[in-house]
Amino acid sequence: MERRAYRMAFIATGDEDEAVDIVQDAMIKLSTKYAAKNETDWPPLFQTILQSRIKDWYRRHKVKSGVMRLFGIGEAEQEHGADAFAGYQHEQPDQRLQQIQSMTKLDTALRELPLRQQQVFLLREMEGLDVKQAAAVLGISAGSIKTHYSRAVHTLREQLEGHWP
Repeated sequence: MERRAYRMAFIATGDEDEAVDIVQDAMIKLSTKYAAKNETDWPPLFQTILQSRIKDWYRRHKVKSGVMRLFGIGEAEQEHGADAFAGYQHEQPDQRLQQIQSMTKLDTALRELPLRQQQVFLLREMEGLDVKQAAAVLGISAGSIKTHYSRAVHTLREQLEGHWP
């Protein structure tokens, strides 16, 4: 679960250090506040905490970016995506390059989604949550989950059509 949580936080933030901090904060809160809960309750609680931490990061980042723009200070671009396929040593270099390029494109497309669509898509696809579970984690209706998921899939299909069949 930790790796998937890190991946979700990294996609949301685009920053490895921020993603690690978000996941660690979520794990610490889970262990300190909900240690007495049944272990089967932990995964949805953790996802709720993680998504809350990601939203908090977005709020802080938005304010920070506004202040930086006000003073004319830009942000450095982050490198990402290439390490996602580090374990695929057995493939041919051209296949590996194609996969790295596709994963980089996917990372970029996911980051460009509005936050709510990104959260819904990642909870449904990476965590395998159904509509009802995702709605409970994010505190929104099942209809909103369906709408955000549909919009995310449509946008990703448009942006990634040359990378995946």
